[in-house]
Amino acid sequence: MNRDWIIGLDIGGTKTAVVAGDARGNVLHREQFPSEPGRGFEDMFARITGAMGRVAGEMQSQPRAVSVSVGGPLDVLKGIVLSPPNLPGWTRVPLKDLLAARFRAPVYVEHDGNAGALAEWYFGAGKGCRSLVFMTMGTGVGAGFILDGRLYRGASDTAGEIGHVRVAEEGPDCYGKSGSLEGYGSGTGIARMARAMFPSLTPEEASPVALHEAWKKGSPQARDVFAAAARGLGRGLAIIADTLNPERIILGGLGMRLWEALVAPALRVYEAEAIPEARAACRIVPAQLGERIGDLASLCAAYDQGKMLET
Repeated sequence: MNRDWIIGLDIGGTKTAVVAGDARGNVLHREQFPSEPGRGFEDMFARITGAMGRVAGEMQSQPRAVSVSVGGPLDVLKGIVLSPPNLPGWTRVPLKDLLAARFRAPVYVEHDGNAGALAEWYFGAGKGCRSLVFMTMGTGVGAGFILDGRLYRGASDTAGEIGHVRVAEEGPDCYGKSGSLEGYGSGTGIARMARAMFPSLTPEEASPVALHEAWKKGSPQARDVFAAAARGLGRGLAIIADTLNPERIILGGLGMRLWEALVAPALRVYEAEAIPEARAACRIVPAQLGERIGDLASLCAAYDQGKMLET
């Protein structure tokens, strides 16, 4: 019976994973299911806790801690979810208290961008860096900052909400306004852009996965969509490099899956927009952890806040 393990929750707008991991970054067991946040918070929370119970059953013990990676905005230390755009209905949800009532273990909650930054810093493309930015590019867009060797959350836990930054006067309406970076770098934004540019596309045809398949086959429509998305993404990357001057910008999610279609043209925009000195100091790379990043990020709140990482 193993009692020295952590249960990690990777809660996203598209999928949710529940993992068991140890203090060295090893994933021992996992369960995943579609998030379907439109069914409401209570339904989704019931499915999360049900999966947590099954994972604990597989481990034949209760976890040492519960660690959560979830989209912001958040009150991190209180563990309150403040209404993320990709989780409708999760408004001022006291997630830390709700989980603590179900599992008698310390609960740590972290912004998914921060958790991803920590995962890549501990285990991936950011090892050895003093400053990096990790970008989440999934249903929404967010980021985590490691600055001068430590995680930076900002005065109100909202550092990293780069999806809200406006990079164009007009564009897909995401994160509460048109022209935001989220409209150019998220699955939601790219699909909305595709439907606006080509109204005959069905929702299925406008998804990033379908567009990428069409792009690989030489579709002019898909190429036009990714070119438009790349312009906004490239401007956003330049803003990050100019403002924070990091050693690395690490791209997760769509950034690592759609590199040639989306990121490669965005880098040409970035190179034209960014300050040469900032550009020279910064490498933009895909997340080294690949599809493992969500699992490891889910454990990082416990590693960082609970000091549970063993090296």
